[in-house]
Parts: sequence; C-alpha cells; structure tokens
Amino acid sequence: MHVNSMIIKEIYTKTILSKSKVSDYTINPYIGCEHGCTYCYARFMKRYTGHRERWGTFVDAKINAAKLLQHEIKKKKVGRVWISGVCDPYQPIEQKYKLTRRCLAMLSKHGWPVTIQTKSPLVERDLELLETFSDIEVGLTITTADEGIRKIFEPNCPSIKDRIETLEKLHSASLRTYVIIAPLLPKAEGLMRKLSGKVDRVLIDKMNYRYADWVYKKYGLEYAKTSNFFLRKRTELAEALEKEEIPYQLLF
Repeated sequence: MHVNSMIIKEIYTKTILSKSKVSDYTINPYIGCEHGCTYCYARFMKRYTGHRERWGTFVDAKINAAKLLQHEIKKKKVGRVWISGVCDPYQPIEQKYKLTRRCLAMLSKHGWPVTIQTKSPLVERDLELLETFSDIEVGLTITTADEGIRKIFEPNCPSIKDRIETLEKLHSASLRTYVIIAPLLPKAEGLMRKLSGKVDRVLIDKMNYRYADWVYKKYGLEYAKTSNFFLRKRTELAEALEKEEIPYQLLF
C-alpha cells in the first residue's frame, strides 16, 4: 500500500536477533527507512532484499519481530543489542506498528542491555518503558548545527532543535544519552554548546560518503570531504567538547 507515496509492506522474517560488528547483537524491525538520508550507508541492503524502489521510498515492516524475539532471546547468550543497524527504529511507520516498542518490552523483561540509535523524537513515546531497563543508552544522530545543511542531506528528518530537545528530556529522566555526529557535515561545531548538560558522550565519524557524492557537487560542498576539512574539524570539535566538558570519541 502507499502512504504519502511510501511503499509499505508487511512481511514475515525468519530471524530478528542478529550478530553485529558494532555490538553483540542488532535488531532491525524494518527494512528500508522513510528518512532516506542522502548519505545513508544502509542503502546497500537493496542488494540483498531485491528492492528496486529508490532508497527512502519503501519500508517493509517485520510484523512477527516481537514473537520471533520471544523465542530467540531464550536460546542466545545475553549481550548488548543495538537498535538499529540498518534502519531507524523510530521512523514514522513505528507510530503505527510499534515493532520497536514491542521488541524493547521483550528485552526489558529479560534484562538485556540495549543501545538505541535514532533521529526521531518519537523515542520519547517509550520513555516509561526505557526507564524499566537497568542498562540502556539512547543516542540521536545529529550531523550538523545548521538547518540549511540538514535539509540538503536529511530533508525528511526531524529538525535539529527537535532532536536536541528530545535528548534533554531523556537525559532529564536520568537515562544515559549520546550523540553520534556521523557523517561529520559542515557547521557541526555549533552543536557542542547546545549539547552541554544533555548528553553523556559524543561519537564523531566520517562514515561512507560515496552515496552522497552528487549532493556535495550540486551544493558546492566538496571541500567538506577533504583531508584538510577533517583535520581542522578534529581540532575544532575536540576543543569545543573539552570546553563543555563532554566526553567524546573521534572514530577517524
């Protein structure tokens, strides 16, 4: 079916708790992502899923995700679960299907540690559930402090202001919060002052830029892919984070 030109399908998957190179496990309740960010590395998934639609125009909802997890969680050794690796677990479709929420409820029930990564304030909906975990951290990806830049690379994503406000609400509820600045886009340095008191740490990375080459060329931003740009930003961001006394990790 089509919702706002999105192609939404309900599917049954064979497994939901997968091994991960980033964490012990990962859960992806959806295939595809409505955010459709120009730089998204997850579009490589099309090679394996058979989708011919343009990335950002389709989402498959794994409607048996929670039921599968209920069985798999009993058979596997407890480990940290990253939600999610190749989709946003709180993209708009989650409002209807609640697959992420149902999986989180199962993980909480069994006492598994969780790391959430999203770009959406929708995560606030599940605040009471998140507070039931003994070991959880919630991160929001924010790649720049400039809305103009954000709209070029992430036109379908929530605003920077909304994401920062979400971090503040979660942090105020005594949840561990973090920001991942990846890919590092121009004017990211302006984020540090806005993040002060709202996050426990910041991760910064370049990620894979090959998907967004045309965007850099179109908007005259090719300088933001050079070695000099990243060397300069390493110094600027490190100094800004140290000034705000925010722990950080540079991954490049």
